[in-house]
Amino acid sequence: MIITNHSLKTILASSIAAAVMVASGSAMADYPERPITLIVPWAAGGGTDATARTIARALEEELGQNVNVVNRTGGSGVVGHTAMINAAPDGYTIGLATGEVNMMHWQGLTDLTYEDFTPIAQINYDFPGIQVAADSPYETLEELVEAIRSEPKGTFTASGTGQGGVWHLAFAGFLMDLGVPADQVIWIPSEGAAPAMVELVSGGIDIVPSSVPEGRSMMEAGRVKSFAVMSPERIPSFPDIPTTEELIGSTYQVGEWRGIAGPKGMDPEIVATLEAALEAAYNSETYQGFMNQQGFGTEWRNAEEFGQLMQEMDAVFGEIVEQVGLAN
Repeated sequence: MIITNHSLKTILASSIAAAVMVASGSAMADYPERPITLIVPWAAGGGTDATARTIARALEEELGQNVNVVNRTGGSGVVGHTAMINAAPDGYTIGLATGEVNMMHWQGLTDLTYEDFTPIAQINYDFPGIQVAADSPYETLEELVEAIRSEPKGTFTASGTGQGGVWHLAFAGFLMDLGVPADQVIWIPSEGAAPAMVELVSGGIDIVPSSVPEGRSMMEAGRVKSFAVMSPERIPSFPDIPTTEELIGSTYQVGEWRGIAGPKGMDPEIVATLEAALEAAYNSETYQGFMNQQGFGTEWRNAEEFGQLMQEMDAVFGEIVEQVGLAN
């Protein structure tokens, strides 16, 4: 058999291509080969941080690699979410994205939208409660609402997230549902519920409408009380806290989704690997046990379903932002 130069080049090209394919397949099969960074766009100690650190521990058990949580706060969630979408799409930097993805761009805070992310899985959904300091002069939700309604605008202040964040919009919508102007209570931006709770007990603010579990430690210490939760039913871990519908007939409900996402353009095989590992981590005793004990809501959506949720909620929150008067 005579091998011409042309035939030799063809054989060499085919061999190189096959070697590249094998190497590539091996790399995919070996993912992850090193630790993964999980970006959290809110402060340590809050609900998002607690959720992230718990799913990270469970994910480590599934992947056999460290998952390092890094808090990137600032800009009402813009800084951390921007870090997620600017990361290399190699699966080694992902993040715990929050519902603010569906809110920030409507307010002109950033150009990033849900379309800049690769959705991997939704793992959590929480409804807000209405918390005040234990020494608040108001004993019931009815008393607090009546005082907000009757006192001059700006008498009361609230915090728990950035300006236009989910707890802000939820509380503003709650007031509007009661016929009270959305800006009757002044919103003080914060980097999450944890620092807001500190401000609450020190007397710096009057109300923190965050998820109830985010106030658990302060409530157990007798420094904070929760009047009600804006949910369809009582939270099993907090059976003594009634719903707003039970107390004053308000059925207004806006909650916070949290899910794992990465930058746009991730390899589908890496996404599938992470999605499968996350589903196992989500169902693990490590995650479910902690979330149930603390009272955080658990809700699973795979990559496709999570992407659909992000798209649907973007339209919902766009309308709320418009109603509250924060659209830009």
